[in-house]
Amino acid sequence: MMEHQDETRAAYDGVVELYASLFADRLETHPFSRNMIGTFAELVRGTGNTRAADVGCGPGHLTAMLHDLGLDAFGLDLSPAMIDHARRAHPALRFDEARMEALPVEDGALGGVLAHYSMIHTPPGELPALLAEQVRVLAPGGLLLVSFFATDGPEPVRFDHKVTPAYSWPVDRFAELLAGAGLVPFARLLHDPASERGFLDAHLLARRP
Repeated sequence: MMEHQDETRAAYDGVVELYASLFADRLETHPFSRNMIGTFAELVRGTGNTRAADVGCGPGHLTAMLHDLGLDAFGLDLSPAMIDHARRAHPALRFDEARMEALPVEDGALGGVLAHYSMIHTPPGELPALLAEQVRVLAPGGLLLVSFFATDGPEPVRFDHKVTPAYSWPVDRFAELLAGAGLVPFARLLHDPASERGFLDAHLLARRP
């Protein structure tokens, strides 16, 4: 786990300004993602616990979006350069460097976790540990929204992401992983890609019982 995370951190440290310039619009050109995040925020508010983590927050644009949608949101990311950028861009919000398998959050503290394409670089064998960590920090009734690249095949597919290698997943397989981690998947959205990658874009909403 350490080796691929070190590679991922170094890769994202090297593209901070370009990455931020491409995504600073807070999904203005991605209506499906934007509306799924809006639904997630509404459901988290409905739990009465508005504290939410944007895990793999990058430059902080979605952390700010969650804040604007009424959540007490903070961002966590593996890349120190991304965290530095997020703090400069959104000085009123909290951002901390963290690994996804060891979040600096107490047990059962959060009403929501957003993982927007932030698990895509994790090798399939290591993904259950990351999902278990999301479950640990969620309060009963808390929600996880995870977005990822989807494939029609039966197995995850490794591909050359523009930043660092990543994986696409069969949606049913990913939903099974969520259930195996102790979550209840209850909504999904699958749509044509917004880029030339060719994979479908997938969003899964799950609740901790």
